[in-house]
Amino acid sequence: MKKIIASVLCFTMCAAMFAGCSSSDSTTTTAAGGQTDATTTEGAATSEPTTSEVSMGEGDIKINVYAMSDEVPGMIEEFFKRNPDYAAKYTVNATVSNNDNQAYETKLNAALTAGGDLAPDLYVAEADYILPYTQGEFADFAAPYSSFIDDVDGKVKAADIAGYTVELGTNKSGDLVALCYQCTGGAFIYRRSIAKEVFGSDDQATVEAAIGAGTQSWDKFFEAAEALKAKGYAIVSGLGDVWNVCEKAASTPWVVDGKLNIDPMRMEYLDIAKKLIDGDYCNKTDAWQEAWYADMKDQSDRKVFGWYGPAWLINYVIAKQVVDEATGFGDYAVCVPNVGFWWGGSWLLANKAAIEDADKKEVIGKIVEWITLDATENGLLYAWANGTIAAAKDTVSSGVVMKMSDGSMDILGGQNPFEIFVTATSYASAKCKCEYDSTLNGTWQEQVKQYAMGEKDKDAALNEFKDVAANAGITVE
Repeated sequence: MKKIIASVLCFTMCAAMFAGCSSSDSTTTTAAGGQTDATTTEGAATSEPTTSEVSMGEGDIKINVYAMSDEVPGMIEEFFKRNPDYAAKYTVNATVSNNDNQAYETKLNAALTAGGDLAPDLYVAEADYILPYTQGEFADFAAPYSSFIDDVDGKVKAADIAGYTVELGTNKSGDLVALCYQCTGGAFIYRRSIAKEVFGSDDQATVEAAIGAGTQSWDKFFEAAEALKAKGYAIVSGLGDVWNVCEKAASTPWVVDGKLNIDPMRMEYLDIAKKLIDGDYCNKTDAWQEAWYADMKDQSDRKVFGWYGPAWLINYVIAKQVVDEATGFGDYAVCVPNVGFWWGGSWLLANKAAIEDADKKEVIGKIVEWITLDATENGLLYAWANGTIAAAKDTVSSGVVMKMSDGSMDILGGQNPFEIFVTATSYASAKCKCEYDSTLNGTWQEQVKQYAMGEKDKDAALNEFKDVAANAGITVE
C-alpha cells in the first residue's frame, strides 16, 4: 500500500458535511474512500495532485492551516459560526492538497521547513504518515498540547480518548503533540441476506460464531469461506480486504532497533492471501478499483459476503455505492471481527512557532480542544458522532461521546454499531507503526500478491521485499 487512501481516508466531505465551505474559493478534493489512513492502496487509481485555498473569518490575525482534504477546514468554519467573536478577530487561510504521489506531504514538509509568514500554524497528518510529524524527522515542529491547552492529561482521561490515538500523537519525550478526532477500530461488515442463506440467521451472534469473532485466528474465517463458496459466494472481495487487518493487528513494527522485523501477523498474510486465491474464496479485486465497488453493490458475477473496516468504510465508501434496496441498502450489518484491527484517522498538530504568538495561541487552543477533546454535547466530537455536522454518524475518539450517542444507521437496517466499534477499538494498538510504513507496506502487498497469484515463489517474494528494505537503509539479516 503506497498510501492507503490519499483519495480515501481523505474523506472528502466539505460539500456533504459542511454547508459553509462553498463560501470561499472553490476547492478540489478527491473522492471519499476512507482515513485514511487516507492514502492510496496498491493498485488504486490516483488522480493528479491538486491544491486549493480556503479562507474563513474576517479578522486581521492570520492563521495558516494545511490539510489534505476539506474536512478540518470545514470544522474550523463551523467553530467560527459558533464563535463569531473569533471569526471577527481571525482569518484562517487553509491550503488543501490531496496526497496523490505524496503531494500533500511534500508541500507540508517544505512549508514547515521554510517557516515564515506562510508556514502552517495548524496542520493535519493521516495515520499512514503521522509518525514523521510526532516522532520522526519533522517532530520538532509540533507543539505539545500542554503548551496551549490547560490540563491536557486530565481532559484526555475525562473524555476517554482512544489509547492508540494518544500513542501515535505522543513524541519521543512523552509529550502529546497530536490527537485524532476519529476512532477507527475495525469491524466485520456483512450482508444480512447472505448470512441468512448460508448460516441460517443474520443475527450478529450467529455471524460472529461463524467467523470466529475475537479469536485472533483465521481458522473459523476459512471454514466460513468454504461454506460461502459452496453456496456461490466470496467471503471478501480481494486480498486488500484482509491486508488492513493483518497490518494493524501486528504487535511489532517493520523496523526494530534499526533492523527489519516481519511480525508474525504480517508473515501470516502470505499464507492467508495464498489460501484466498487458491481456494477461490475471493473475487481477486483490487481495493479502490471499479470491480471492488461493483462487489459492494452486487454488480459482479459472484456476490461478496463481507468487508473489514471502520465506520468510515460504511459511511463514505459502501454508502456511495449502496444507494437503494436493489444495491443492498439496509442489507448490511456489523459484527466483531475475528482479528482485531484499526484503519485510518487524521491527527491535528500545532506549530511551535505559532504558539509563541499569544494571539495565535489563544485561537489554536480553542479550535484544537473543541475538535479533539470537548466531550460535551457542544463539541465537534458529539456533532460528528450524531451526524449533525457530518453527512453520516461516525465513530469518534472519545469513549464518553460514543456512549452518549446514537449510531443507528438505515444502511445497516437500523442497527447501532457503535458498541461494536468501541469493542473493536479495544483491540487497537499503535505498536504496529513505524516511519517506514509508507515505503514497506506497498512493497509487501505487491510481493504477497505476486506470490498468491502464482507469479513467484515465497522465497523470491521475501528476497525482493528485503532488497527494498535494505535500499531504504534498514539492516536486513
